[in-house]
Amino acid sequence: MQTPSLSGVGRNPFVHELRFTVPEKIKIGFMSVTVFPVRLLLVSFLMLLAWPFAFTASLGRSEFVVEPQSWWRRFVDLCLRVIMRAMWFCGGFHWIKVKGERAAPSEVPILTVAPHSSYFDAIPVTMTMCSIVTKLESRSIPVWGTLISYIRPVFVFRSDQDSRRKTVEEIKRRAQSGGKWPQIMIFPEGTCTNRSGLILFKAGAFIPGLPVQPVILRYPNKLDTVSWTWHGPGAFKILWLTLCQLHNSMEIEYLPIYAPSDQEKENPALFASNVRKLMAKALELPLTDLSFDDREIILSQGPLRVQDCSSLLHFNQLVSRLGLRAGTTAELLEEQASRARKLQGNRLALDDFAQFLSLQVTDPLRQVHSLFDQHGDGHIDIRLYVTALSTVHRPSRSLETLKLAFKMYESEENGPIPEEELSAILEVMLGVKELDLSHLFLAIERPDSGKITYDALHRLTQQPHFTLNGLNYQEHPRKSCISPSKSCNGQIHDKDN
Repeated sequence: MQTPSLSGVGRNPFVHELRFTVPEKIKIGFMSVTVFPVRLLLVSFLMLLAWPFAFTASLGRSEFVVEPQSWWRRFVDLCLRVIMRAMWFCGGFHWIKVKGERAAPSEVPILTVAPHSSYFDAIPVTMTMCSIVTKLESRSIPVWGTLISYIRPVFVFRSDQDSRRKTVEEIKRRAQSGGKWPQIMIFPEGTCTNRSGLILFKAGAFIPGLPVQPVILRYPNKLDTVSWTWHGPGAFKILWLTLCQLHNSMEIEYLPIYAPSDQEKENPALFASNVRKLMAKALELPLTDLSFDDREIILSQGPLRVQDCSSLLHFNQLVSRLGLRAGTTAELLEEQASRARKLQGNRLALDDFAQFLSLQVTDPLRQVHSLFDQHGDGHIDIRLYVTALSTVHRPSRSLETLKLAFKMYESEENGPIPEEELSAILEVMLGVKELDLSHLFLAIERPDSGKITYDALHRLTQQPHFTLNGLNYQEHPRKSCISPSKSCNGQIHDKDN
């Protein structure tokens, strides 16, 4: 695959590394045996104290109709705000700086909040008691799940294939209620990052085409113990380290209301992009051309993990724009692989490629086609496209993609494929160029045959450091005597909304 230049991809936003100086380690050790147990006890007590209030106020309340706020529910709401603020105070968030003014729900139904980097981002939610968009599983979290249910969130049903459409419809229904429903506080990034830049916004908050109020969060702490990314310290470690700080600073800033133009109302992606630019400018952060769907590509693991993400990230963005990424399943990949095998290596022009995908010829489709035009003659091997689609669909399950590729290339079931074809497959999967497999073929039983079966290659991949020792390619880490960067520096967490 030809590698485009992809701007805006600098520091990995999904990784957070913590390094402590000796004095910091001593301070954390001292706080761990003195302040931390007391704070943890107080935070736990206050959370438990909030539970009966939230549970009582949620009894008999409809999930679809807004009842008038009775006096006793208003009293419960006040009690919960006080209790939750006391909880954050006991956790070290002694004062929270608030800039600007929050608009009324009748004026602005949706608040867009960024960057989303921690479960401590719940602080502005508890201060305002706004609704949020969250996964249905959050409701089953002991104690905290009841508090989430109290603020009447928009639940996302992951098991429902039509979940995205239903979520957007519910957001739109509430947003058009004229302020009867509570404001919805949406984190449009859709996942946690390390605040090194703003990743692409999801369009859900912008589809109603109504004014939104951007809200930006800052944690101006010398030591960042709050960031909870996909690779980094786990949830309890973040809690422990944060409670061990003498004080945790947080700033919430309400920016002016953003009213969309007619063009933005018709184009939610443009609306989201412009709000994102505005928020990035206020935060003095760069825009990062990555999305929630890109995180698995960047963080892929295993013996055949992605080595250079640039081309695959660009490909992933293009197929997402074409609507091909959301509809990708293992069954679809198998069906496309079967059709690709029947072509027996016949290369497709742009029109044939569009017909293969049942799409019209558009600029994004033309760009996808050009990525695989290795000879510059306007024709591509469709098998490489299917391999790339499988790679971005399941980047951490590279052996499944490899097996699928072998099915497309082998002339008989479980048969061998030539070295040059394997090289083309792996160049796409790893995102590299000029792949040399001579070292790999020396490791098989019959290196002089110039062919290899999937089973033989699978056995080789089980060897330690297979990618570095068995393969050689342009800009290989071995060539500059630099150790490869780790794809993971800790646990994998589930931080999407």
